[in-house]
Amino acid sequence: MRTFKTIILGAMLTMTTLSASAQDLKPQVLADNHVMLRVSTDKRFVLLPVEESQDNDHIRVIRDNQVMQELNVRLAVNKVDYYVPLDIKCLKAENSQNVLLDIVVNRGDAANSASKAATSDFAAWKQMKTSDTYDMTNRERFRPVYHHTPAYGWMNDPNGMFYKDGVWHLYYQHNPYGSQWENMTWGHSTSTDLVNWKFEGEAIVPDALGTIFSGSAVVDHDNDAGFGRGAIIAYYTSAGRAQKQCMAVSTDNGKTFKKYEDNPVLVSNIPDFRDPHVFRYDDGQTKKWVMIVSEGQHMKLFSSSNLKTWTFESNFGEGYGCHAGVWECPDLLKMDNGKWILVCNINPGGPFGGSATQYFTGTFDGHQFICDSEPTVTKWMDWGKDHYATVTFDNAPDGRHVAMTWMSNWQYANQVPTRQYRSSNGVPRDLDYFEYKGAGYVSVKPSKEVMAAFSAKPQANLTPACRVDVQLRDKATITLSNSKGEQVVMTYDAAKETFSMDRTKSGETAFSNDFAAVTKAPTFGKIKTLRLFIDRSSIEAFDADGKMAMTNTVFPSEPYSRLMVKGGKAKVYPLKVAK
Repeated sequence: MRTFKTIILGAMLTMTTLSASAQDLKPQVLADNHVMLRVSTDKRFVLLPVEESQDNDHIRVIRDNQVMQELNVRLAVNKVDYYVPLDIKCLKAENSQNVLLDIVVNRGDAANSASKAATSDFAAWKQMKTSDTYDMTNRERFRPVYHHTPAYGWMNDPNGMFYKDGVWHLYYQHNPYGSQWENMTWGHSTSTDLVNWKFEGEAIVPDALGTIFSGSAVVDHDNDAGFGRGAIIAYYTSAGRAQKQCMAVSTDNGKTFKKYEDNPVLVSNIPDFRDPHVFRYDDGQTKKWVMIVSEGQHMKLFSSSNLKTWTFESNFGEGYGCHAGVWECPDLLKMDNGKWILVCNINPGGPFGGSATQYFTGTFDGHQFICDSEPTVTKWMDWGKDHYATVTFDNAPDGRHVAMTWMSNWQYANQVPTRQYRSSNGVPRDLDYFEYKGAGYVSVKPSKEVMAAFSAKPQANLTPACRVDVQLRDKATITLSNSKGEQVVMTYDAAKETFSMDRTKSGETAFSNDFAAVTKAPTFGKIKTLRLFIDRSSIEAFDADGKMAMTNTVFPSEPYSRLMVKGGKAKVYPLKVAK
């Protein structure tokens, strides 16, 4: 029997119950801000106690007098909110059975009267444990059922996505040592159906060049890079004193990566230079690789024949679209009709505050992208508050443009009411192109794999994880509510060609002044069928024809159990449970 779970644990981390060693970890306090701990490597993990209200402490993991790893963790002073696992088994050496944790304690702005205990009395030293296991059993009532989430820790942008041999590979910005942004690595999950995901561990980790920011990966079918046919070539931003573009290679279908010895492959003197996206360009005469990278508030385009040496081609962006924030996470897509879509994520500057995805339509000749809209026109891919870092899978089947998004907003991502994990991805969606009143737009539809996850037979009642299809008349109001009086109200007006979602009374909102909001979208004509994807802490609304999308997270104190529709007829579709 198969059930739809957002996390299926991989063999790398087979976690059951927390079984900790009785080893006595006694700190050596060298100063108020300096502590050392010697830890035996006879167990796999050091379980680090975290208290989220504290500031980050800096830990150097030392073996044989060499620094093997550095990380930042909010070590517990007063109480333990949760534990995070530091894998030390891999550091075991013949001539040393121990590692040394060299810790610089930082209380900074988080210091208060309650946290000014003597360094030797910190809860971290009393509660720190060693263990061969780490408990990843879900402890969060808001964790989605059919959306991808990290098994534990923080997640933001999707990275390095590709499809190969029937498997979808999703990498993502991950903090394995806490549920707030820090220690950026590439976490890795895989799926065969874009709904059930298996956590594969950390794929690319920080090094001497910096932490690992966003990027992309391609399948090198023709061995252009010289690492073998079908090798996976990943590009990412190393964020150290400067942001520069680096490369890593996998010859085992993305399970492990070896960093390129001549990194970095691209540098810039602009501080915000990041998120390389690479794709294959082929117009029938010219075949080459193209990289689009964000730099400040514009995009830079480069080309290569060998995936190693890159030649500058052109810039795009000056004077076009929204420039209220930094441009990030680009993508460049050729549609079936020959039109090109340049995807540009921006933070801040979204239509309702914070981060969002804008895009441009036009042409691309392998050298330069030419936008076909007026410079002052801004087009948004999604009209909710929680849709960012939209990028597509390389090598998707049938030439499809399958996108994933980060379902959160930088205005409050670190404060949402979860702790075991933070953030999820929106449902995978296929991108296409449509025209309305002489202008071109991106069409957004849930991927067919997502649609296949739901039963063809409707059910009577609303459930915490379901799909609702609403046949709309010219004016309609759709209300989701629970017994606590919490509600989300959606309103459609065919004459005004608008759709809105009001989450101001949706449940928990006090964690941020920016969360309670009403979002409103143009519909570019009439919506006949509205599709709502509801999953514990999110509502995604799609025009079935692809002309409108709106993604918002919600945190109701209990699931919405009531559905009321005025001006339409709704059917509720449950998730399938296959035998």
